[in-house]
Amino acid sequence: MAGRWFEEFAVGQVFEHEIRRTVTEADNMWFSNATYNPAQIHIDFEYCKATEFGQPLVNSIFTLGLVIGLSVQDTTLGTTVANLGMSDTRFPKPVFHGDTLRSRTTVKELRDSKSRPNAGIVTFLHQGFNQRGEEVCTCTRQALMLRKAA
Repeated sequence: MAGRWFEEFAVGQVFEHEIRRTVTEADNMWFSNATYNPAQIHIDFEYCKATEFGQPLVNSIFTLGLVIGLSVQDTTLGTTVANLGMSDTRFPKPVFHGDTLRSRTTVKELRDSKSRPNAGIVTFLHQGFNQRGEEVCTCTRQALMLRKAA
């Protein structure tokens, strides 16, 4: 399904995104390397054995990107102009290699764009959950969304 136009969103609308994804060790290593994040908690198995987690944590920015990415097909694919900002980002539970994540999106606010008559601003609440139903990520995001052509 392609993304939705600004007019197709309603405050309170909830999307339970059907695509899920299992996070792999390779995902975490690649992302940490690509973003030049050498934190031991992400890449050093021996170091992690002595932490409270006992294993590497998946990079939280990867988790955030995945949770939002899982929403794109149902919400913004081909109909977004740009992300305008993200706020209130939290990671209440860690993500580990082998966790399978799913995403839920709730429309929190809609408003017209003051500078672009062909677009509006949608405020989304994105939530990510692991295979046990535990919330692992939450974020509020504002996106500039196209209106349907007249």
